Amino acid sequence: MVAMVTGVEISPREAEVLELVGAHLSNAEIAARLCISVRTVESHVSSLLRKLEVPDRRELARRAPEPAAAAPSRLAPVLPARLTSFVGRVRERTELIQMIGTHRQVTAAGPGGVGKTRLALAVAGEAAGDYADGVWFADLVPVTDPGMIAPAVAGALGLGEQLGRDMTESVIAALADRHALLVLDNCEHVAGGVALFLERLLAACPRVTVLATSRARLIVPFERVYPVPPLSLPADGESDAVALFMERAAAVGGPPDPPLRDQIAAICERLDGMALAIELAAARYPTLGVDGITAALSHPLRMLTGGSRADERHRSVRTTLDWSHALLEPADRALLRQVSVFVAPFTTAAAAEVTGGEEGVVADGLARLAEQSLLVVTASPGGTRYRALETIRQYATERLAEAGELDDVRSRHLRWCLAEAAALTVVGEDWRARFDLVADDLRAALAWAAERPERRADAYALARHLAELTFTRHLTGESQRRFEQAAGLAAGPSVAASMLRQAAAVAGCRTIGDDMYRLRLAAADAARGSGDTAGAATDLATAATIAFRFSTTFVRLPPPEEALALVGEARETAGDDPAARAAVALAEAAVLTDAFGAAQGPPGNAVPETIARAERAVELARPTGDPLAESAALDALTGAQSWAGDTFATAATARRRITLLTSLPSSPAGTHELIDALGMATEAALGAGDVPGALRWARRLAGHPSLAEVGHRATCRLLMVDALAGDVDEALAASVRFLDAWRRAGSPARALFRPAVAAVAMIHGLRDDRDARREWQEVLDELHTPPEHTYGYGAVFDAMLLLHRGQAAEALERTAPDARQVWKWVTWIWHHWYVALRTEAAVLAGSPDARDRVAEARTTVAGNPVADAIVQRAEALLDGDQEALLATADAFDAAGCRYQSARTMVLAGGDHAVRGAAALAGLGFAPMAPARHG
Repeated sequence: MVAMVTGVEISPREAEVLELVGAHLSNAEIAARLCISVRTVESHVSSLLRKLEVPDRRELARRAPEPAAAAPSRLAPVLPARLTSFVGRVRERTELIQMIGTHRQVTAAGPGGVGKTRLALAVAGEAAGDYADGVWFADLVPVTDPGMIAPAVAGALGLGEQLGRDMTESVIAALADRHALLVLDNCEHVAGGVALFLERLLAACPRVTVLATSRARLIVPFERVYPVPPLSLPADGESDAVALFMERAAAVGGPPDPPLRDQIAAICERLDGMALAIELAAARYPTLGVDGITAALSHPLRMLTGGSRADERHRSVRTTLDWSHALLEPADRALLRQVSVFVAPFTTAAAAEVTGGEEGVVADGLARLAEQSLLVVTASPGGTRYRALETIRQYATERLAEAGELDDVRSRHLRWCLAEAAALTVVGEDWRARFDLVADDLRAALAWAAERPERRADAYALARHLAELTFTRHLTGESQRRFEQAAGLAAGPSVAASMLRQAAAVAGCRTIGDDMYRLRLAAADAARGSGDTAGAATDLATAATIAFRFSTTFVRLPPPEEALALVGEARETAGDDPAARAAVALAEAAVLTDAFGAAQGPPGNAVPETIARAERAVELARPTGDPLAESAALDALTGAQSWAGDTFATAATARRRITLLTSLPSSPAGTHELIDALGMATEAALGAGDVPGALRWARRLAGHPSLAEVGHRATCRLLMVDALAGDVDEALAASVRFLDAWRRAGSPARALFRPAVAAVAMIHGLRDDRDARREWQEVLDELHTPPEHTYGYGAVFDAMLLLHRGQAAEALERTAPDARQVWKWVTWIWHHWYVALRTEAAVLAGSPDARDRVAEARTTVAGNPVADAIVQRAEALLDGDQEALLATADAFDAAGCRYQSARTMVLAGGDHAVRGAAALAGLGFAPMAPARHG
């Protein structure tokens, strides 16, 4: 089945994506709506751009079909499916809808069992049409840590973690300009965390409304409290309480006879109109009848003397739970209290493991509990799962404690969690779904075990497992916290040091330099405590290296003298340990000679000394057998070779890193190192004119799963390669992902992104799309324009556009400084490109020294297939050598630069120019303006 958009066939899923693009949703929001990954959405968007032949997301949104006139387009609310019908509460729904329409944050407050959740869901469903950007629901029952509120909400929104930001920032960025309703259910047990989250969210998201349910008010500045009353009783006419009983009784055994209505009304009055109590009583109707229920509720357990009316209502629920519990067979009572340790839906097999029962017997018991409305049945891809409503779960947990079984059952639950965590270390096709189903139970078991000294070893094991699993799940913020927690639970300082190093590596993946530095220093302290002086020396030296190698990821850079002191201490304590000596050598290359070109590095750079120190670091790292240490040393050598102007050695060294790292198993340190290596290899290959190689590394980087939620980081290098290769379709598709992710991330002004944005602006200039170019120039302005833009990548991209427009004199002026004058800004990627384009501009502008420039340029760019072809083309134009000119077109094709090949044909004139113009048009570029020859 296919859909049609203006005569173009698109798939049904593409049609859904297109509609949501037209509604101006981000890729993450579309992913959440359609229950697919962000990467899948990006693939559909790219496909739509190609199929509909539009340049960008803005134009794609305009191609989205208009919503039907009779029904304004609104997104379906993302709410849990109703398992039973909603009865009554017309007045309450009306009042609560009015409140959320007037106030930013409303708390529906009331005792457990009064029906807060069902009321909130009904209100959210009815009010959904008033919120253009949708309604979202987050159940906080499984959340045991107040610090995990934002991740729970992010999960409801379909947001993954954006490296370098906490989850609250990611949620705020996603909702900042949205008109949406967020429902937070069951807030009471994490009220402090909810309050802190809401204060930040509501201050930053002016069009977001929050409806919370809680047993008590949250005490936040925007809050308005709506006390949820019990269901209406017969005294005032129609009774919602009676209607609910009749509905639920009919569902389990046929409707009660009308003459029984007065008795049912009396039952509801005895239960104070509490919804949960009425549902539990109705579930017993087929076996007890109305008379039996009435008799049971007259039991002496019901003591409603004294206390507030709210207390009486709570006791009504408690009494009904006592009664329902008492009616169970002893085995079913035991089963109910034992499965209360699960905080998330569980399977029969899991219940059998934790209760110690035979699986068939447990299955029968769970079915009986579900029949009595004490458990809720939910379907999942892995089969039937059960869960208890929170009020019932808390009641059963109390019973578990009263029976003296709490520690024993929680211990069995902990063992089950450890086994589940161990099984998840093998990543299969359905791994993500399997992890998500048990993650909340792993967290709850860890929280319990971590507070018990006798369970310290198990708590450590589970914290380590959870750290590793959350890293695989790309929840890197939690992964770092769990590694730090594992360090605190470790049996000794040696193990603690190992966990702190892992935490530092995760911080590196998150691009949080301050944490990398802090954690390596903490690891050094732990290593000293274990008597491992060599390990401590390695940590100290690594911390110093981090301060220089990853200087752009710091909020507060350590002063250079602090790093120097660390290097000195590490040197004194390294001894003969190979790993420590290698780490010290790398730190010396980083700190003493600034191999990485750090922000706090010295203004000058003694290139021979830098190369010597970097080579020594590589020489010492290799015998350690640690590929990560060798890769880091090679990174220093890459920087040193770049400073020396050895473009091809730089590219070769960068490739060596990829070879070292490719076959390593996944780990935080390995992931951090590989992502860095892929970025460096892309840039070094581009600088050497190896466009196919650069494209290979850039695509691998863009597809790395750790960067799925930070598309701007994933695609920034790919955009540069696509732009210089002249691949318009790929550049435009990647630019959509870049801009969407960059905006969601809060538009960070990172130097890493500037060349990519300048590249896209150039592409739109070459297409003569002035509006799109203006938009990307505005983005570039947000990123600021440092000297690198003026003299480096900015000069390269501007020169290409000016030459395309026939403005050779302006291109010559834009590249006026000799490369030696602006070496600091053209080294690394841009040196050969700058020299070649500057030479072509001189020839086309008729510069008197054009021939001298050609001769010098040929020496400079020799071996670079793209830059060499540009210089050869300039020389052929200068000499009027048509054959040599046309030969460069083949050279460009072989080098993967289709734009430059087509440009050559146009410059050749005659029939060649016609074919070249057609090639440019086929690539998506505007016609070239006539070149002005000198």
